[in-house]
Amino acid sequence: MKNYNLFTLTVLAAAFTLQSCGGGAEKPAEPAADSTAVEATDDFEYFAEQFADLKLIRYKIAAWDKLSPKQKELVYYLYEAGVSGRDMIWDQNYRHNLEIRKALETILSTFSGDKTTEDWTNFETYAKRVFFANGIHHHYSMSKLPAEFTAEYLDNLLAETGATLSDEAKKAILDPDFDAKKVNLDPEKGLLKGSAVNLYAPDVTEAEVDAYYKSIVDTNTKTPISYGLNSRMEKDAEGNLVENVYKSGGLYGAAIDKVVYWLEKAAGVAENKAQGDALLLLVDYYKTGDLLKWDEYNIAWTKATEGDIDYIQGFVEVYNDPKGYRGSYESIVQIKDFENSERMKMLMDNVQWFEDNSSIMAEHKKANVVGVTYKVVNVAGESGDASPSTPIGVNLPNANWIRATHGSKSVSLGNIVHAYAQAPSKGFSEEFIRTEELRARSKEHGALSSKLHTALHEVVGHASGKLNDGIGTPKETLKSYASTLEEGRADLVALYFLMDPKMVELELMPSLEVGMAEYDSYIRNGMMLQLRRIEEGEQIEEAHMRNRQLVASWAYEKGLEEKVIEKVVEDGKTFFEVRDYEKLRVIFGELLQEIQRIKSEGDYEAGQALVENYGVKVDVALHEEVLARAEKLNSAPYGGFINPRLVPVMEGDKITDIQVEYPEDFLGQMMEYGKNYGFLTNE
Repeated sequence: MKNYNLFTLTVLAAAFTLQSCGGGAEKPAEPAADSTAVEATDDFEYFAEQFADLKLIRYKIAAWDKLSPKQKELVYYLYEAGVSGRDMIWDQNYRHNLEIRKALETILSTFSGDKTTEDWTNFETYAKRVFFANGIHHHYSMSKLPAEFTAEYLDNLLAETGATLSDEAKKAILDPDFDAKKVNLDPEKGLLKGSAVNLYAPDVTEAEVDAYYKSIVDTNTKTPISYGLNSRMEKDAEGNLVENVYKSGGLYGAAIDKVVYWLEKAAGVAENKAQGDALLLLVDYYKTGDLLKWDEYNIAWTKATEGDIDYIQGFVEVYNDPKGYRGSYESIVQIKDFENSERMKMLMDNVQWFEDNSSIMAEHKKANVVGVTYKVVNVAGESGDASPSTPIGVNLPNANWIRATHGSKSVSLGNIVHAYAQAPSKGFSEEFIRTEELRARSKEHGALSSKLHTALHEVVGHASGKLNDGIGTPKETLKSYASTLEEGRADLVALYFLMDPKMVELELMPSLEVGMAEYDSYIRNGMMLQLRRIEEGEQIEEAHMRNRQLVASWAYEKGLEEKVIEKVVEDGKTFFEVRDYEKLRVIFGELLQEIQRIKSEGDYEAGQALVENYGVKVDVALHEEVLARAEKLNSAPYGGFINPRLVPVMEGDKITDIQVEYPEDFLGQMMEYGKNYGFLTNE
């Protein structure tokens, strides 16, 4: 799972991460300052540009020159493999995305008309938003991106440049009600009927999908494959459901063959046999599409812990599938940060203690938590669903049985966290933290509390707990609520232990003030701050946002009588402030126990009630207030990154070195990627 990426509220505000269910990736809610990879005193320009609701940032690859030539070559091949698969996430996100992107690229590269008009400015901004989201739907809210130009202007651009769009693709751009939501999680609208994501053919129904998997899934096996992970579900000529598999010679074959080409080169310069063997298993999986090979690869990848270079590659996270089966393509290339990895080793060494002392019921605890590794890494390149909006923490693999039997890998993306902190939004601390005491606590402890929350979420949270025997996987039992509940469960593990004296005893933090800072931040964000990310009148649909509001609002309600969390209105501004941290910890522990019970027992009705009652509905008046207060600050609520460029130095046909360049132009990088890696569009 991932701790997925939102953007910095403020350098002073404590952050917390998101992530995917079972393991996954976590994107930042509001990352705080963190000096994990690069000294804050360097002269590197992190901020690149801001437009619409987005801020573009650059990140630096720390200690690149300390790598050997062979290690640099390995990183380069993994980088090229990652970007070679970029087209796949575009097509997965929406069936017209590649066609639309090609038209945008053509217009941007060839239009020679007046570029000083408001229409052109609006068109260019729209194009940049589409590039950022890997398609025409917002990367986080999943809603259609607004095209603030007319049909006539678009037609003129097409005519002047020779770019082409089908009638339906133009409708997708211009009609806000057509395919309005990439991923819909409101059951009343129909999970598939209401979702435009291209993981199912438009004529496939939810009932048909449920019946299909009911007929093939073995709920009694202890080693279930990840059904549907690498396929698009369609109907054949007779109307029967079939899975069109992503593989060489199959769906996305042209892009996958390029990915395979670079992975095979990477295997040839692997740091050790285990790493090389894992890469070749990944190649075999891509060539065959065999999900048994995917499991075999994940086991080998999990056990390949030696070496300085690692990676995430494949159809991994299932957030974009309203049914929770199909993985989105992503790639992250990682270089170990030795100093900061060593600091967090204490969590790995004590993971069994955390399991034994958790608030979950004894029958839901693991007797032996195995194979959890945790590293701080420096990112060298990202692609697919991990870029431009990127995780800040990742825990994989997602398969529960592999995690239980073979362990998992957890990473914190150190240079990404640091880059966020070096390009902060201004004024949020003063606007949304009421007292000087609370601001001072956030300033002193926010960065560390954020780091520890991420580590506990990934290393302990996702590794904790077990399913009852005979219970199917969460995507089968909890369905569309599985991701929200898993993220909530991992967050609650982190929150519960951040106020445990054991953290001070282990010298992971100087005092429980660090935990208090995270409690302050979590409640503040879950109750109100995150509302600035959704449009007025909308309810919450994104799984991570649902998770945070669920945890915060449930805790607020349970502690209402004793004023554990108090709502304060001062000068017309609303604040939520923790009054009793110890009681709040008890409440977090109670909710953790219940969500673990729901997961362990597959209690769909209880899970649905929790999410729908606490995680979805928005206080309209409070939402309007938050939007108004945030607007005054002129700050982008989302952030993402321009990747470095890796340039090989050649002697004949031999690579002698790899140089790093840091592009400053986001749109330029997107155009470069389209030209060089458009394997599904440039055929």
